[in-house]
Amino acid sequence: MRNSRNVTPVGYAGRVNAITEPQSALIEPATLNTILTEAVQAGAEFAEVFAEDVRNTSVSFDDNKVESLSSSHDRGAGIRVTRGATTGFAHVADLSSGALQKATRSALDALGQAEKTSQEVVVSDSSVAPLSIERDPASIEKQNKVGLLQAANDKARSVGSAIAQVNARYGDVQRHIQVANSDGLLRSDSQTRTLFSINAVASGDSGLQTGYESIGLSVGYELFDLYNVEELAETAANRAVMKLDAKPAPSGTLPVVIGPGSGGVVFHEACGHGLEADLVHKGASAFAGKVGEQVASPLVTLIDDGTMGKEWGHYSIDDEGAFASRNLLIENGILVDYLWDAKTAREHNRQSSGNGRRQSYKHLPMVRMTNTYLAAGTSAPEDIIASVDYGVYVSKLGGGQVDTASGDFVFGMVEAFLIEGGKITSPLREGQLIGNGPKVLQQIEAVGNDFAMGPPGRCGKDGQGVPVGDGVPTLKVAELTIGGTAA
Repeated sequence: MRNSRNVTPVGYAGRVNAITEPQSALIEPATLNTILTEAVQAGAEFAEVFAEDVRNTSVSFDDNKVESLSSSHDRGAGIRVTRGATTGFAHVADLSSGALQKATRSALDALGQAEKTSQEVVVSDSSVAPLSIERDPASIEKQNKVGLLQAANDKARSVGSAIAQVNARYGDVQRHIQVANSDGLLRSDSQTRTLFSINAVASGDSGLQTGYESIGLSVGYELFDLYNVEELAETAANRAVMKLDAKPAPSGTLPVVIGPGSGGVVFHEACGHGLEADLVHKGASAFAGKVGEQVASPLVTLIDDGTMGKEWGHYSIDDEGAFASRNLLIENGILVDYLWDAKTAREHNRQSSGNGRRQSYKHLPMVRMTNTYLAAGTSAPEDIIASVDYGVYVSKLGGGQVDTASGDFVFGMVEAFLIEGGKITSPLREGQLIGNGPKVLQQIEAVGNDFAMGPPGRCGKDGQGVPVGDGVPTLKVAELTIGGTAA
């Protein structure tokens, strides 16, 4: 019924595996030394080269046929230079020495004239091996990937004549990055992610209802040794059919129990963004100036962890070359720290937390989440549900909107049920979950022992999107506003 995965969060030690075939350097160290030396001798206080090589494959299956099949390959580098509060940036799709030097001079133009120096930069490689993959997606024939989607389509349609439409999608991305800067840092990472999703539409007297399932991990084609696409398709189709007979969601303020897995999006959106240091120091966060304060129920421990092996938001290094880390944000309700990239960390005389991320070499990095989750508690899920006389059980949340400054949010309830007399009863049609992030943190009354990660996500911020994961155990919120359609 739920697209979630029971996992045990792991730390740094869970990711230092050898990759099968390490990729060669995108830019040779001697060239990097030349570029970075030129930048600092021209007056940059800090200079950075971020190089990237990305290969994507995507297959979409709709209306019983392949709708699209595409592959792409993009590579290039972004050059960043800073002096004081001024940043110069240029990017180029040519990794030759001449093109990189031209881009460097273009970035330096933003800094203006400065006193020349004789400083030289020599980079030293201190990379660790990224997460290994077992089956390279590039080695799999495209007809095999199409076959997965055909099997999922057929299974979803076999659920019944009410299924009117099925759309299935496969995707994989292989990303190799290299980061070098004027502090002498040189690190690289290879990241592989594989994704499958399916959307089924059922038609009935109540109109059209949808069911959606997706799975994605930082693994290769072995994703499909771990998960059966036909089972996912059947789940999505059954969800769509079930909603045909669902009741309208109630309207008003009620106790809400959020199931394990996909409910993590609440903490990502309503709380996680407010803990990103750049938003905090712009005054765009409800959590500004509250480190050391009780900001949540004592049951709440919130963590962001880029080292969670194989999870969607995993990486070995961030897009500024800092090692990924496990960052404790809230512990037993106390705000412990924010998330930091290199820029905001330097401004506050501290180290990056490994959360500097960018969409591509064409973008500047900024503070971003990785895998953000609420740690498991001690309550049995059945006891949490039994404690609610009348309320709503939300087993799957969809997208929504949030105001990071206030913490106010609205999320879609993709799959929800009534709770009556301590038992889950009737399915509900889609409605909205409305609340305030800081207030929700204070109103959490129970946290389950059934932690699970939710489906893969793509987080947008300032026009950039990056892959992220999130997760929660079952939890109870004393009250949230349900935006339903029931009278």
